[in-house]
Amino acid sequence: KWKQMVADDGRQSSSVLPTPSRFLLNLSKPTLPHPQWEEISVMDERNTPMRTYQVCNVMEANQNNWLRTRHISREGAQRVHIEIKFTLRDCNSLPGVPGTCKETFNMYYYESNNANLWFIKESQYVKIDTIAADESFTQVDVGDRVMKLNTEVRDISNLSKKGFYLAFQDLGACIALVSVRVFYKKCPLTVLNLAQFPDTITGGDTALVEVRGVCVNASEEFEAPKMYCSADGGWLVPIGRCVCKPGFEENKDGCQPCRPGTYKASATDAYCTKCPPHSSSPQEQAFECVCERGFYRAETDPRSMACTRSPSAPENPISTVNETCITLEWSPPRDTGGRGDVTYSLHCRKCSGDSRKCTPCGSSIHFVPRQFGLSSPTVLVTDLQPDSNYSFTVESQNGVSDLSPTPKGTVVINVTTSQTVSVVLKERRSKDSVTLAWQGPERPDGAIVEYEVIYYEKREQNYTVLKTRSNMMTVEGLKPGTTYVFRVRARTDGGYGTYGGEIELETSHEDVFPIGDPNQSTILAVSIAGGIVLLVFLVTCFVVSGRHCGYIKAKQDPDEEKMQFQHGRVKLPGSRIYIHPHTYEDPNQAVRDFAKEIDASNIRIERVIGAGEFGEVCSGRLRVQGKREIYVAIKSLKAGYSDKQRKDFLSEASIMGQFDHPNIIRLEGVVTKCKPVMIITEFMENGSLDTFLKKHDGQFTVIQLVGMLRGIASGMKYLSDMSYVHRDLAARNILVNSNLVCKVSDFGLSRVLEDDPEAAYTTRGGKIPIRWTAPEAIAYRKFTSASDVWSYGIVMWEVISYGERPYWEMSNQDVIKAIDEGYRLPAPMDCPVVLHQLMLDCWEKGRSDRPKFGQIVTILDKLIRNPASLRELANSSACREDPSTPELSVNTVDEWLEAIKMGQYKENFSSAGYVSLDSILYISVSELAKMGVTLAGHQKKILSSVENLQSQGTHVQV
Repeated sequence: KWKQMVADDGRQSSSVLPTPSRFLLNLSKPTLPHPQWEEISVMDERNTPMRTYQVCNVMEANQNNWLRTRHISREGAQRVHIEIKFTLRDCNSLPGVPGTCKETFNMYYYESNNANLWFIKESQYVKIDTIAADESFTQVDVGDRVMKLNTEVRDISNLSKKGFYLAFQDLGACIALVSVRVFYKKCPLTVLNLAQFPDTITGGDTALVEVRGVCVNASEEFEAPKMYCSADGGWLVPIGRCVCKPGFEENKDGCQPCRPGTYKASATDAYCTKCPPHSSSPQEQAFECVCERGFYRAETDPRSMACTRSPSAPENPISTVNETCITLEWSPPRDTGGRGDVTYSLHCRKCSGDSRKCTPCGSSIHFVPRQFGLSSPTVLVTDLQPDSNYSFTVESQNGVSDLSPTPKGTVVINVTTSQTVSVVLKERRSKDSVTLAWQGPERPDGAIVEYEVIYYEKREQNYTVLKTRSNMMTVEGLKPGTTYVFRVRARTDGGYGTYGGEIELETSHEDVFPIGDPNQSTILAVSIAGGIVLLVFLVTCFVVSGRHCGYIKAKQDPDEEKMQFQHGRVKLPGSRIYIHPHTYEDPNQAVRDFAKEIDASNIRIERVIGAGEFGEVCSGRLRVQGKREIYVAIKSLKAGYSDKQRKDFLSEASIMGQFDHPNIIRLEGVVTKCKPVMIITEFMENGSLDTFLKKHDGQFTVIQLVGMLRGIASGMKYLSDMSYVHRDLAARNILVNSNLVCKVSDFGLSRVLEDDPEAAYTTRGGKIPIRWTAPEAIAYRKFTSASDVWSYGIVMWEVISYGERPYWEMSNQDVIKAIDEGYRLPAPMDCPVVLHQLMLDCWEKGRSDRPKFGQIVTILDKLIRNPASLRELANSSACREDPSTPELSVNTVDEWLEAIKMGQYKENFSSAGYVSLDSILYISVSELAKMGVTLAGHQKKILSSVENLQSQGTHVQV
């Protein structure tokens, strides 16, 4: 006997299974003397007839009465819910019933691909649950027409076959089964960010179903639109979006075409905008406005830019002659054509005397900074011929000059060069000094003011400039057997002349005076007799005049100046200039400067403990002279390496060798004089932090974890103070020793930020650890100490979660999009509120809003000294209250700080005299900073709460 039992309740979040499943079949045993489950019509409380299945054979023992549905197709659902409504009579209200009377019944299911099964063995069913009534009734209740209806919902998970059967078993109760509703949940069709997401059946108990959205009319994907359908039928974590195509703008129904006179050039623009000046769009749906006659738009110009034209000619040309060098200057054109990209190009012609016949200058002259595409209205022209006439044409142009048929604006500058000053060198040398003498120019252009000598070691980039009024000089303090390069020029009232050639001289290994190289055209042969005369002359000058004659070391002459230059920069006395390993042409030299060479015979390799990018990583012992053996880690460079691999491998040692901090991995030395090339560091017994935490999940106290985090922050503060950016800070790159001391390691991606700690280093490609990297570093490849702070926040999350993978199994692209849309990692289990707040501060979108490492160390020190501040957990019930919770009344400053999760600043407020709620109503950012509240995120949170206090009196919203 069949009976329809299920009705659709119309909810969007669930679907009731189709009509064939809405029937029940009475399967009571036919051998029993009386009917079992019976279909009976009754009246509900509204006097409306309804059909029920009832059974009430409580007077007979050993009841086993079954009621079963037809085959129910699951329609792709993996999880199905069953809602049953029933009434049940209390056994105590039935007089004379035996002790076998029941007040429960059982519910079963059986999965099957067969939709026409008539008989199923009892042993084949899977029990769902034993159903008991929350409310039972008595005979009196029925007489008074008080129906105590019970509603129970159960579910079946992990369904895989085409469908299933439901069955109800009575073992001796008095039951009326009023309705059975079988349904599954789904996420309803929705449109979000111009993407349509279809009805989606939910997954299993906790699984999220990823759904790809489809862009609505006249829109296209900007980022692949996706959402996750949760198990309870709700949409979660919207990622990506669609945007209206060029020529269309968004409205409430989708996308509509741009009206005439407006345009939208890019799909990423939100709305159509009015055409820029000197352009128009006569048709609707325009993605570009057409320029007026005589105006143009370059290919690289944005469509939003006004149409422009060519500039006029430069104005007010000026020339300044310095012998064979000329400085040309001019004023920008009066009309730039409406553009800011005006550049200048020069054309040079050399002219003869009286005939004024001019020819192109050729490639012998040079323009500084360049001849074409100048952005500034000035240029230096060098290597001109003396006593010659030149004509320079300066041409102005902009981004649309090549599109305009009109000639470019030009101005002509005519100049004449003066006579150059040249010098001729001669020399003498010993093992640690070189004596130079030279002749002045034959026809100097004015009186000679001084001579300038520049010299440097041939293989180095550092050079020294010496100045003297004499035409002789002795340069002392040189290295024996070393080649130096010398250059000399004269300065007159008219300016500096050209250098008189370049001469290379090698100091001798012995204290002799070899003659200079006769093959150099700029060196005159110096005879032995001439040398003797020269020495006698020097001694005579010293004895007679009592002062220097120019043949002694330059620094002894008060009229001479000496400056040190290093890597293109002046080296001031007492200043420290960091030389980055990558500036060395020879990586071996960098290693010699920063790392100690170790004899390979002092190293004993014991076992392999891992593999690195360049080769194996082993543990072993290092024998240090005069000390006991120490345990070390040994990185070796694998055979068959390239020159670049060797340079990169040694670069890490050159960086590590400059660090000395208890929370930075210590470099013991390197082996470069034999193979394999090795880097030797201190040995960390517990290995990487992420593996160590996973192995000891839940075994540490919060104070121990905070101590680990404090050590990492201290090491990063040291690096930040040295202007280093690590770029790959993660738990896998933190090593742990036997005392649980954490040390920062792996400097393969490190870069130095010279001069400015806030400067950014821009990479050129390469892989980036997305889950640990700040959004600005991902988007623009710009790394700062602030981006390391973001990574430190992820490390905090890893430590508190005992090595769990950040963002779980989400793809890298989904992580990037979710972060960009404001998503941040939730607090791990048992995470103190103050630690999760510090994580969120590290993940502020603005770099300047994140704390500095020094501030992080201070915060963690305070937490360690005050363990009570770590008791409140972010995932406790108190922290999971509904956002609609009514405002909390507070009476003191301490209560207020606790309510807004800023309890760590109680002492700060008390010491500053803020002891009543009235006193904090007009507090400012500067006052907070003076009190020690320096984190931008904490300042914003406190000031926002103060605004609530101002509007609510003595109440604050939790």
